Amino acid sequence: MRSIYKNLLLAVSFTIFLTTSLYAQDSNILYTVSTIEEKLKNTDFEIFRFKDLRFKGDIGKRVILRYQDGNDLQIKWRRALPGGHEFNNAPRFEMAAYELQKLILDESEYVVPPTVCRGFMFDEYKNIEAEAIPTFRKPNLVIVMMQYWLNEVTIGGEVYDKEKFEVNPTYAKHFANTNIMTNIINHKDSNEGNLLTSTDEDNPRVFTVDNGVTFSSPESDRGAIWKYIRVKKLPRKTIDRLKQITTKDLNEKLGVVAQFEFTEDKIFSVYPSKNLNPRKGVRKSGNTIQFGLTSYEIKAVKKKIDYILKQNKKGKYELF
Repeated sequence: MRSIYKNLLLAVSFTIFLTTSLYAQDSNILYTVSTIEEKLKNTDFEIFRFKDLRFKGDIGKRVILRYQDGNDLQIKWRRALPGGHEFNNAPRFEMAAYELQKLILDESEYVVPPTVCRGFMFDEYKNIEAEAIPTFRKPNLVIVMMQYWLNEVTIGGEVYDKEKFEVNPTYAKHFANTNIMTNIINHKDSNEGNLLTSTDEDNPRVFTVDNGVTFSSPESDRGAIWKYIRVKKLPRKTIDRLKQITTKDLNEKLGVVAQFEFTEDKIFSVYPSKNLNPRKGVRKSGNTIQFGLTSYEIKAVKKKIDYILKQNKKGKYELF
């Protein structure tokens, strides 16, 4: 089969890539979630552009993936370091945030862009990043976190517009949902740019796009204002969804957020099986690798949900 890394093309205008899709969800996410997930996890691609995200040598990359169907994707790409989990490079936290929202929100309301992990054999991956080192050894494997790059969003600045929150119910819904999520996942990095707002006046969505410093992670040096709920009104629909979530639901959804099977010369994503070790977040046993939240981290998520519901019952929040 033709290698997916055959062509590494650089410095080409993104306007060539960005086309309107028949499957457009809205102005921020141009494809359905299922389409994006399948493409990122399983579909062959060529790398059209591979650029450092913030500074020269940054492990985070801004990447354009080209597909045979012509529906290309721009993504954030971050290679996992040895062991699969480091401070501010935690694929399991990024994926857990993405998967958790599926219990709470409808697809049109998602606040975390589509986020997946994909596995590569190290010998192939060296064609992409020559300086890379394996995430796991025996055999040598690389795991990459991939997150869909949003369109038509603001970059930087204060996301919470109090006046807009009061007069625009659509913005209020989206911001409140984002704030609920950042509270539940214990978001601890207030770096400007981690929360983005849509420039679409008809659908002013709000997104949390960098969710590695969350759950049981230490706090960043940029503060942690988003781990608190900053609003006084919450969507009734979201509160009702939170009431339905059980510990069993959380264990099933978050215990294993990504699983890979591998041989000596191939690695592929598979549907999650039984949790190999609920006390660990990264698990490698036999020819299986799992990423997920620990039982302790899942209990903390449930505690956050229960606290929101308790405060709501006390009348702290106006529902709309």
